[in-house]
Amino acid sequence: SRMERMLSSLASSVSGIKGTPKMLSGTGESDSHLVVAFTADRGLCGGFNSSIVRKVRNTVQKLVADGKKVKVIFVGRKAHDVLKRELKEKVVESIIGVGRKGVKYVEAEEVSGRIIRLFEDSGFDVCTIIFNRFKSAMTQIVTQQQLIPFVADEVVSEADGVLKAGHIFEPEEDEILSELLPQNLAVQIFQAMLESSASEHGARMAAMDSATRNAGDMIDDLTLTYNRTRQAFITKELIEIISGAEAL
Repeated sequence: SRMERMLSSLASSVSGIKGTPKMLSGTGESDSHLVVAFTADRGLCGGFNSSIVRKVRNTVQKLVADGKKVKVIFVGRKAHDVLKRELKEKVVESIIGVGRKGVKYVEAEEVSGRIIRLFEDSGFDVCTIIFNRFKSAMTQIVTQQQLIPFVADEVVSEADGVLKAGHIFEPEEDEILSELLPQNLAVQIFQAMLESSASEHGARMAAMDSATRNAGDMIDDLTLTYNRTRQAFITKELIEIISGAEAL
């Protein structure tokens, strides 16, 4: 959040100035879109993966309907497994194993580095990430966030306790931005990975708790059915024995 606020302040001071980094100003076009989807490598976590798959599918369909070219990068196996045939020509890469031993910033840097290289090769004009934002163990919010070009938030107002004032930058704003923008991309991807990981754990805990309760209910039902069947069989045997004794 601090990184975004600082970049928003810098971006507002250089908006419209010639020579602004492309990651901030964009390419001037919006014909080609890159969608980066974050899911899990494993299942058994309720609707965690399916909600992202549904959002990616709807987003891609909307962009294609608007005449845009779409490329997709999957971070996590599950979304790729579901959509690999449907989006076969649009899939650029599938990154598997991220966060397997805990989310690390170096992994976010690797993902952001691939996105930046693709952007520098004129691979896309707009980059959007889709991930689950953690709200609670029971609730995850599917979030779509544009990273390239950088979308500046409103500049901090006096109501926030900070006065709007002019700043002197050393070095120049464009030099600072050229360093901060790639770092911000890595930070925002790192945040998405952390949110996604927390959401996955919460969703899996809820799914396993529900599965445990359902299994318990099933065991109770089967036990009751077994006891009733056993009792009926014993009663039947007793009736046959009594009937045989009376016949003698």
